[in-house]
Amino acid sequence: MSALPERYQRYAQPGQRPTYPSDIELHDDRDPIVLVPDPYDPSKNVAVRRSQLQPTARPEPRDLTPQPLFDPIAQRLAGAGIGAGTAGAGVGWGIGQAAAGIATIGGTTAVVMMLALWLLARAGRPSVQVRQEVHNHASWFGRNTTNL
Repeated sequence: MSALPERYQRYAQPGQRPTYPSDIELHDDRDPIVLVPDPYDPSKNVAVRRSQLQPTARPEPRDLTPQPLFDPIAQRLAGAGIGAGTAGAGVGWGIGQAAAGIATIGGTTAVVMMLALWLLARAGRPSVQVRQEVHNHASWFGRNTTNL
């Protein structure tokens, strides 16, 4: 029994299968053609079957996290240097103020004063504090007075 309608069954031979012409080609049966740059002349393209191309490797994913504006290690080093410089300047200024007062005294008295200061520092008493105030008064026509 055939699947053909009854009016066509008389024309079909028993066991006969339909045949198709050999020149029919389906769209999916064909290997697609792609255009690639010509190795000898990059301004021209060459048609190549896709199956003849080697697959390209996928690139590594990029890290798109934003980079810090300043290097953290450089910030730490600069902070340590600024802190040490500030501390050194403060200590140097303080010693300079103390030494300026003692240097005006003179020879033996300066040695005695330094020994006294050293003993006071060892005893835990407050150290010598030098306070210097300068008052400048500027008036008309270039007259200036300074009071210490």
